[in-house]
Parts: sequence; C-alpha cells; structure tokens
Amino acid sequence: MTRPKLLQIFGFISLSLLPFPSFITSPGEAAPFFSKDQNMEPSHYNAEGSPIFDSFDVDLLVKVLANTAFSPFFCFFIPVFFFFHGAKFTDQVFILSSAYFVFVSIFWFVRWCSKLYRNQHGLIFGPGPLDWSEQIVILTGGASGIGELLANTLAVRSVTVVVLDVKPIVTENYNITYYKCDVSKWEEVEAVSKRVIEEIGEPTILVNNAGVVQGKLIVDLSAEDVQQTFGVNTLSHFWILKAFLPSLLKKKSGHVVTVSSALGLTGVAQMTDYCASKAALVNLHESLRYELDKRYECPKIRTTLVCPGHVMTPMFQTVEFPRIPFFKFFCPSIQPVAIVKRIIAALDDQQSQTVFLPFYTNFIPLVGHLPSFLRDIVQWVSGADYAMRNFTKTSSRRPDEGPLPSGLHEKKV
Repeated sequence: MTRPKLLQIFGFISLSLLPFPSFITSPGEAAPFFSKDQNMEPSHYNAEGSPIFDSFDVDLLVKVLANTAFSPFFCFFIPVFFFFHGAKFTDQVFILSSAYFVFVSIFWFVRWCSKLYRNQHGLIFGPGPLDWSEQIVILTGGASGIGELLANTLAVRSVTVVVLDVKPIVTENYNITYYKCDVSKWEEVEAVSKRVIEEIGEPTILVNNAGVVQGKLIVDLSAEDVQQTFGVNTLSHFWILKAFLPSLLKKKSGHVVTVSSALGLTGVAQMTDYCASKAALVNLHESLRYELDKRYECPKIRTTLVCPGHVMTPMFQTVEFPRIPFFKFFCPSIQPVAIVKRIIAALDDQQSQTVFLPFYTNFIPLVGHLPSFLRDIVQWVSGADYAMRNFTKTSSRRPDEGPLPSGLHEKKV
C-alpha cells in the first residue's frame, strides 16, 4: 500500500471524528472533584464549572467510535470513497477497507441476533411505542439518589409512580404517590402492596432500586449491619416480586428492573456484605428470566439488570479514588442522570437487557478469569481495596448508629 493511500485512510477516519466536541457537556454540567490528600480524592462534588476536557473519558471516546469508525453505515462508505478516488477492486486499499466493513457488519449482526433471541423475536413483530400514561411504576428507594431522579423523570412523562421508602420523597409532581414501607420486611411489603393495588391499580413496571452500604471490614460488621444490608439490597427484591409480579403475570406483559452493581461481579475489601448482596441480584435476575420464559411462559415480561460503577449519589459521597488522570479517563464516576436515562431507554425499548455503565464495567466479569497476579494488579491500579478506608455511612442510618458526624449530611443529588 502506497504512502498516499495510507494518508487518505487516516485522513478519512480523522475527519469522521471532528464532530466529537458536540458530545462534550458544557462547563457546569460536569462537576469537579476536590481532594483531601495527594493520592486519593473523595467522590463528592460541587456545582461549579470545570474545564471542558474534564468530561473527556473513555466512555465519550467509545460513543464517538461506535457512531463512526465502528459503525457499519460509516464503514460502508470507506471502500466507496476509495473506489470513487480511482482505486480498483483488486487494489489492497479497497480489499482491506471492504474486509473491515464486512468484519464490523458481522459484529453488529451477531449482536442484533442475540438481542432478537433474548427478546423472543419481539424485535420483528414487537409491540408499538410504550404508552407511558398507561404505566404504573413501583419504585423502591425513591426518596433520594437514583430513585428520586427516576421518579421525577417518569412523572414528567405522565407515568403514575408509586414510591416505597422509609423516608418520603420531596416532589411537586402530583402523579407520584408515596407509601412508607420498609421493603426489607415482608409483612410491610405485603400490607402496602394490597393498598397500592386497591388505591392506585395493578402495576406494570417494577423497579427494585433500594440499596444501602455499611463500608466496614467483615469483623467490624454487626449483626444489625448484615441484616440491614441483605434485607434492603437483596430480600427486598424477593418481597417486591412476590407481592407485585402476579399482576404482571396476569397481563403477560410488563417490565422488571433490577438495580445491582458492578461490585456484584467482583469483590473488594471493606465491602464484603455489599458485594455479596449485589452478587445475589445478578443470579436472581438470570433465574427470573428463565422462570418467566420457560415456566410461566411470559417472555413478554421484560427484565433489565443494571450494573453501574461508582455513581455520585449521597450513599457514596465519602468514597475515595486515585486522582491520577489514567483512572479518571478509564474509570470515570457517573452522574445519576446517566443511569436514569439508560433505565428509561430500556423501558421505552421494551427489551430485556443488561446495562453496564460506565464502559469499563463491561470487562469486570472477565477479571475473575485473569491470572492471580494480573487480577491483583487491576485491584492495585483501581485503588478499590482502599477506597472505603475513610468511608462514613451517610444514608439509611439506623437509630443505634447515632447522628451523622459533624461536617457531613445526608445531602440530595
């Protein structure tokens, strides 16, 4: 291949990346970090503006590439471009660009077939657009964080939202109804479910979002800590499904959203209870999918598993991360709005799927297959085993845990 031909290839691909600044958020949308020491930084943030490239990370790069260099539509025009610039069918540049187009097309075709099979051919003769005004959503943990934002966003779409939490949600939306309920206790969930069905109606969407983190070493965990973690993070999913899934089975349609965590796919120090409780949700989601498909014969009840990395919510405001640029680029923290957008997109698509955010979380399931020394290197680079060393529990505190230390508060997102 001649040098001018190579320059043409790189020039063509480079031109395709020029629009990428349009994806970058404007100053003020991305919140800067501030640090306590030189090596680690807390995860809380403020609302001040930040340089534009603070929002530049691997997720943005992947998004740009997915719509350009790795898009079948874009790749189709590469050999066409060279053909109209005088390349022959036998020229190496035309053959290589055509082969690249075929490779990218096969990759996307396989992904499409997987999605088609997972949704039981629903993508060909699937339902029409989701009528949001007809939906009744049961949302746990809706008083703060991701749940609060999701509840208010759905309410704007004229969705009837039922929030189950121990604390009331602060909202001005008339179509959000709050029921006080400790979702870790079956008796309360059972009683509230009867009231909801009688007063609001039978739900069509279940979003199990409630969560809590203790942030203690395993020996320091009290019996109450462990019971609260598994009660809120794991058992609540069983109780919500037991109480409300029959309504979905009756209609043979609906959607169940399970909010787990990337830490449900791996383990880190000082989060043994949290990781174990979230890992249980991954298997709960998979087992539920098979029960709906094979035993209940209700494949049109969709299931979505959400496995986010670090989300900047009050629950994790005192977590510390390495402040090196490498970490910020490859393992960025994400705002709750990113999770909410993906959940709403999954509901709107009416497809069963697994959501990994940000991009690096797609590779976490592979970490367990690495040689031990490589896995330890990954843990060391991420700083995961020391991220909780100065952690203070700021949300879902029990009366026996006392008030928050001075200087901290259970803030809103």
